[in-house]
Amino acid sequence: MAKEEYKIRGYTISDIYQGGYSTLAPPENMYITAGSLGITTDPRTANVIQEVSSKLSSGVKQIEIEGVSPDIFDAIPKQHLKEVNRLSKLTGIDVSLHGPVMDVSGIDPRSGFSEAERENAERKVTDVLLRAHELNPDGNIPVNFHTAEGIPGSIPLPPSKRKITEEGKEEYRRLIVVNKETGQLAPLEPEIKFYPGMKEEEIYTPEKKMEILNESEWDNSLSQLFFNQERAQEILGKNQVQIQHLLGSIDEMRRKNIGEGEILKTLSHEQKQAYGNMIAAHNYLEDVHKQVNNFFSKAYEFGTPEQKNEIKELNNEIRPVLEELRKKGYNPFAEAEVMKDLVNDLKGHKFTPKMYVPIEEFAVQKSSQTFGNSAWEAYKKFKDKTPTLVIENPPAGFALSTGKDVANLVRASREQFIKKATEEGMSESHAREQAEKLIGATWDVGHINMLRKYGYSEKEIIAEAEKIAPFVKHVHLSDNFGFEHTELPMGMGNVPLKEIMEKLGQKGFDARKIIEAGHWWQHFRTPPFQEVLESTGSPIYGMKMAPYWSQSPGLYQGYFGGYGQMLPQINYETFGAGFSRLPSELGGQSPGAQGSRMSGRPME
Repeated sequence: MAKEEYKIRGYTISDIYQGGYSTLAPPENMYITAGSLGITTDPRTANVIQEVSSKLSSGVKQIEIEGVSPDIFDAIPKQHLKEVNRLSKLTGIDVSLHGPVMDVSGIDPRSGFSEAERENAERKVTDVLLRAHELNPDGNIPVNFHTAEGIPGSIPLPPSKRKITEEGKEEYRRLIVVNKETGQLAPLEPEIKFYPGMKEEEIYTPEKKMEILNESEWDNSLSQLFFNQERAQEILGKNQVQIQHLLGSIDEMRRKNIGEGEILKTLSHEQKQAYGNMIAAHNYLEDVHKQVNNFFSKAYEFGTPEQKNEIKELNNEIRPVLEELRKKGYNPFAEAEVMKDLVNDLKGHKFTPKMYVPIEEFAVQKSSQTFGNSAWEAYKKFKDKTPTLVIENPPAGFALSTGKDVANLVRASREQFIKKATEEGMSESHAREQAEKLIGATWDVGHINMLRKYGYSEKEIIAEAEKIAPFVKHVHLSDNFGFEHTELPMGMGNVPLKEIMEKLGQKGFDARKIIEAGHWWQHFRTPPFQEVLESTGSPIYGMKMAPYWSQSPGLYQGYFGGYGQMLPQINYETFGAGFSRLPSELGGQSPGAQGSRMSGRPME
């Protein structure tokens, strides 16, 4: 028996077993009304009509169609979505949709990034938005998508353990980086380095290792360029006199209109050797020129805005030199000097592009294209009745799972929507208004709680909600203990729901709050609605006042509620009262009984 004590008006009641919330010490009320709470359909079945019909008996006002599995979502006939719409009108419920859980960035952990895969995801997201319109053709039905799926995420250090206190600066326990050109992923973790001549060991942080990776990647790529340029200069240096004499002879023959074929026939053996050396140097220089063009373009494409300006300035300096070189005719010595200067310029680290970036930065860029473009395609068809695209944080540990990540993705998706809209003639102000209306965030309180396994404190988890608060349009409720992706009713794990809701503010309280309790359905096979009402202290009536659902256990007897056999009548029957009756343990008889618990007959 659980030993607890409750003090009420000077009285102490101890040793009372309460399986659920005690009416003597109910949880602090959050005023989450029953009307704003909803439950999901079973994601394992496409029979949404039966699912919605059965969930209506719980008394919920919100139901979310769980289309998390792409193949099951595609198995839902369009007529069934229309029938769910008719059911919602008949019963007065609101419906939302959880879209298929899939990667929308085009990143595969094994094969890297593929623009073709990102475009496929964009078509799928657009299709889901168009089909969701069947569920509510007259309103902006929320359609939920994860920021990313299956992509490993970087693990930032908890704020309390960071050495750098600069605003917005992250420190990582593990940093996943992606090569922007190839799409390949690489995990970086802290590493201790100790080299000859060092006074003491040095810790290479993931951030420093990314910086080194970028520099070494650029230097290694330029190594073949250096070799070819130096080889060309070596050939020209060893044969300078012969080649210069040959060039003079060739120029003189060309002035006499002697063809190239005839020129070669007239060359002596020594001149032919010089000509061969000149052609070898030319081939090396031509290869250098091609590579310089490639690296020049790469530095511009993947460089920062500042680096792009530097590249433009360098181009302005080198362009007239190259134009003058072409006018004067072929001169391998002049070309070699120009290539040497270009190679040395590119070797400088000021032009080193950031080829490797944190996966979160890259995924935001790619996923925002998918979401922004899809939302715009849906808007072009449905205008003011377009479904609302809400972007959800996945379980902590995957990419784009923090409040900062989701906020960045929502902003970038809105900007992509605005870009597409203005390109097609919409004013920027109107495009921005529609983008803010149609693209927002879903905050999953259970998913963010999984930061606990990476050392985050409860206070730090609560702070994540503050970062996403301005963008929240939808909330997912599930409880866990911070380690596994468990889905229990609220109050059965350690998710600090009350504090999170306070950080989300009025937008969070006004948003639909969908109870995702898959593991509760799986193991206990009962609706989680009542448990959530009790844990949140929701008012039983529409007014924000007593009585509350957290007080309901006292109204019934059961494993999860009640006070046990302590009410007066039971007490009198068990222990007796006065001298007229004996307790049943001593042979007394309870009303309606056939005898005592000892002999089956009353005492004589």
